[in-house]
Amino acid sequence: MRSIWNGAISFGLVSIPVKLVNATESHSISFRQIHAEDNGRIRYRKVCELDDREVSTAEIGKGYEDADGTVIPITDEDLAHLPIPTTRTIEIVAFVPADRIDPLQMGTAYYLAVGAAPAAKPYTLLREALKRGDKVAVAKYALRGRERLGMLRVVGDALTLHGLLWPDEVRAPEGVAPDEKVTVRAKELDLADALMDTLGDVDLDDLHDDYRAALEEVIAAKAAGEALPEAPEPDSGGKVLDLMAALENSVRAARASRGGGKAPEPKAAAKKTTETKAPAKKATETKATAKKTTETKATAKKAAETEATETKATETKTTETKATAKKAAETEAGEKKAGEKKAAERKPPARKTAQRSAQGSARKTAAAQEERKSGRKPPAKKAAPRKTPA
Repeated sequence: MRSIWNGAISFGLVSIPVKLVNATESHSISFRQIHAEDNGRIRYRKVCELDDREVSTAEIGKGYEDADGTVIPITDEDLAHLPIPTTRTIEIVAFVPADRIDPLQMGTAYYLAVGAAPAAKPYTLLREALKRGDKVAVAKYALRGRERLGMLRVVGDALTLHGLLWPDEVRAPEGVAPDEKVTVRAKELDLADALMDTLGDVDLDDLHDDYRAALEEVIAAKAAGEALPEAPEPDSGGKVLDLMAALENSVRAARASRGGGKAPEPKAAAKKTTETKAPAKKATETKATAKKTTETKATAKKAAETEATETKATETKTTETKATAKKAAETEAGEKKAGEKKAAERKPPARKTAQRSAQGSARKTAAAQEERKSGRKPPAKKAAPRKTPA
């Protein structure tokens, strides 16, 4: 890219040699003025009024016309003696946040390239300082015969100079806004918000100049002798009298184009938005209440989980206790059964005892019968001797 200005950035006591390069370019299609009858070119010739002849660019200089019509010639040498330091210098005067610059002031953009190898280090220093401080530099410089205001900022790895209008060159918006007092209803604002949300964001890199593309198509068709493309029918809606209806239709159309299907009725959406929308203070309180409710729910959920865990642990413990008791009961029953079995083994059979008792009784009966037959009496029991008192 060809440089259009050579100079230096004055950064305190640091001087950075730089070259100014156009950062933008125009892709507009330009037309020539022609004579409508025969397509002849219409040219503007530079003619000297005194000599009445055409002059070349090399013969043209600069001059200032005084109030009385006197012309004062100004040469490049005269401009070189301007009593300001910005003739060949971009003088940084302040560093400010980017939002301090009014977009209305911003004009042509230029890239700043290093003018010599030694300038790489201070160039990088200024660039990194602007990055770390998240600021832009306000500067003065002279270009095309006048001192200008500019803004230095970082774009990628390059420094960029934006030409700025002087504050007194920006007009105040007096008389631009409507004079009559207009009241906007909340429902209309809700529909406008819904329309903005539906349209959403956009990547600026995806935007193209459709007018230039259409113009190229028309030129190509005419050059080839083909029929010109048909222009779309203009919107015949006329003047919009019902703002609410226009907003509703816009929301419906935007949602249909974005979603690719049937869009819900904007009225319901607007009603829902109106109901849920509240003043900033109320919204803040609602947000705080929602946050508190969320925390309470979280606490309750945690308590419920803890209680469930404890209940599960208790049930597990109870189950284990029951299993232990059952096992102990089974063990006790087994031991009791074993004891009864052992006792049963030790006890003589009841039949054998009965037989022994029957045999004893039979012997006694036989002995008694024999005594009766023999006439003997059984010996009487001896009486216990009496004790004589002393």
